[in-house]
Amino acid sequence: LPLLLEATLLQLASGSHHPFYNGFYYNHIMNDKGKGQEKVVYFNGAKLVVETPKDPVYSSNGANVTLPCHYHYEPDLEAKRKIRIKWSKLRDDYTKEQDVLVAIGKTYMAFGDFRGRAHLRQAGQREASLVISDVRLQDDGKYRCEVIDGLEDESDVVDLQLQGMVFPYQPPHGQYRLNFHEAERVCQEQGAVLATFNQLFQAWSEGLDWCNAGWLADGTVQYPIRLPRKPCGGLHLAPGIRSYGPRHRHLHRFDAFCFCSTLRGEVFYLDRPAGMTLEEAKQSCQDAGAEIARVGQLYSAWKFLGLDRCDAGWLADGSVRYPITKPRANCGPAEPGVRSFGFPSKGRFGVFCYKER
Repeated sequence: LPLLLEATLLQLASGSHHPFYNGFYYNHIMNDKGKGQEKVVYFNGAKLVVETPKDPVYSSNGANVTLPCHYHYEPDLEAKRKIRIKWSKLRDDYTKEQDVLVAIGKTYMAFGDFRGRAHLRQAGQREASLVISDVRLQDDGKYRCEVIDGLEDESDVVDLQLQGMVFPYQPPHGQYRLNFHEAERVCQEQGAVLATFNQLFQAWSEGLDWCNAGWLADGTVQYPIRLPRKPCGGLHLAPGIRSYGPRHRHLHRFDAFCFCSTLRGEVFYLDRPAGMTLEEAKQSCQDAGAEIARVGQLYSAWKFLGLDRCDAGWLADGSVRYPITKPRANCGPAEPGVRSFGFPSKGRFGVFCYKER
């Protein structure tokens, strides 16, 4: 108690701001003895150290993943201690962190979308690793592992990256018609989520070149350019990600960059000699025990399952597309990709269906 009181008085007298991480957990006390040197005093006599992997942890949609986190003391403390562990997810727009899980001993509680999917793996001594089952697209991101021992509070960050791909999306009514919230919704409707900057950067490094600006998950608007040209920022600029910065989430309108991951099922093609209308296509998929595929599902099947079909087919959003992994005559450009016929109001085509395994 006298030590706490001394620390509080020193704080008030100096006006300085030392790290009080949770508003009431003191990490350490800095005692200035007037000789230009600071002495760190730990309440339990040992330094608490939290360690997580520096490299990203990779996973995929529907998988189970473990985010490693361990802690120890310097010097080591042999006595068994009552530790509180907290996991949180850092948001892309740097707003308040999302609570994932808190635990004391073997008692824990998960929050929000992580309820029923997250628990601690405490197989080893002083382990605080987080296990997430049935990984979802929105789980991609950075997670903070925080270990609290009485008045000591230390943390480190784990980067979870999902294997997936980014695709640009325009709605049926044309270019630059989506505000941020509408962009979030259309990506979800197509079996995807709004892409993060890191996901867009990865797609750019793999060859994505797209001259239309689109929303990202952090509320910024950007677009990837591999071949500089006059309509896309000018010839004088180097290749890279062009940015409009943060935009007004209700008033400003752009396209969207969506992110999809691996599939839990399969995409297959159905056709009739005379083709089908959109409504007939939906019914054909239902008759086959499936549903009409979404845009994100077609991209995933093309990217991760090598789907190659030189026949145009309906998708759930009313667009007509086809995937090409091996470019050839009469199947579009010389590069692999998902070709689009747009959103025809008339016409008869085949259909791409999706069925869960």
